[in-house]
Amino acid sequence: MSEDDKPRGEPAVKAKLPNAKNIRSPEFTPHGISAGRGSGPRPSALTAAQAKKRKQVGIAVGVVAVLAVAGGTTYYLTRPGPQIKVTGAFAKELKVSIPKDLQPGNKLKVTTPVKGNGAKISEGDTIFAKYAFYQWGKGDGKKSTSKEVNSSFKEPQVRPLVIGKSGVKGVDKGMVGQTAGSRVVLQIPPSQGFGEQAEQVGLGPKDSVVFGMDVLAVVPKNATPSGTEQKLTDKNLPKVEAGKPGEAPKVTVPKVDAPDKLQIKPLVVGTGPALVKGDNAVVNYQGQLWRDGKVFDSSWQSGAAAQFPIGTGGTVPGFDKGLLGQKVGSRVLLVLPPKEGYGDKGNPQAGIKGTDTLVFVVDIISVFAK
Repeated sequence: MSEDDKPRGEPAVKAKLPNAKNIRSPEFTPHGISAGRGSGPRPSALTAAQAKKRKQVGIAVGVVAVLAVAGGTTYYLTRPGPQIKVTGAFAKELKVSIPKDLQPGNKLKVTTPVKGNGAKISEGDTIFAKYAFYQWGKGDGKKSTSKEVNSSFKEPQVRPLVIGKSGVKGVDKGMVGQTAGSRVVLQIPPSQGFGEQAEQVGLGPKDSVVFGMDVLAVVPKNATPSGTEQKLTDKNLPKVEAGKPGEAPKVTVPKVDAPDKLQIKPLVVGTGPALVKGDNAVVNYQGQLWRDGKVFDSSWQSGAAAQFPIGTGGTVPGFDKGLLGQKVGSRVLLVLPPKEGYGDKGNPQAGIKGTDTLVFVVDIISVFAK
């Protein structure tokens, strides 16, 4: 071996690894964390009480934050979806707004934005209501379509509607149990709509209908006068005998000359409000000729009560004068000479001559303002 290949003694520096158990914590810093100035926790200037209070505040803030997130999530999941809205003053105007992102359903839905405290509606009752109804189609399945089809708010008269015979199943079903003075909204699927008459009113076979209806008055199916009975002893006036509930009274005209002046005879005095000028009286009535007792008109026979404006010239003079001031619940006998009826021309269509005296029996059932 050459001299150059021999070791030349011990190295100048001999490495010695420390034993891990001998390393004190100040001498050991985990990788990546600086051991320079500023490392490690600094002494706190807070007292123990202040530190505890700060910890409690932190917990409270955390709880509030969690509740806020939870509340926001709950609202998002339970927030109300698009809804049909109805606007306008009761009995004056009614407009229905149907959101495009609301699709019609397959079941009848009835809501009552305004709840009245009047008579409750039963099947067979006659109601007087202002209404508007709208076509409601599914459109492309994402956006629905809607438009107003008809509105009675634009008409001067209020038409009677017999519940159970309206021609719209959803109306007949949905209006039962509602009350006079209510505003009712009916969402009606095609299966409960106009049926075979749908096309005639401008609807397609798959169109739903939305009805907005303001109920002004309710006439029970078997409405009868309610008040104090008054005996009529004048033998020169017709005799009136009450029939069964819901039926016309029997009127017998005496075989004497008809009176030449208007006769107004309450047979039952009701306890309701008195009719004033401008009121709309809801009545059942029967009209007969004095000369032969023939009935020329009867709401009892037609099956629906009628509505007449009072004191405004909207009907024959004697009828107008005779009901003014009478109370709801009353039954009144009216005898109208020709000048208080149809005058010299009469009413040929009804078989009334210009010389005919007319006999009316009128039951005043309800009233609503114009």
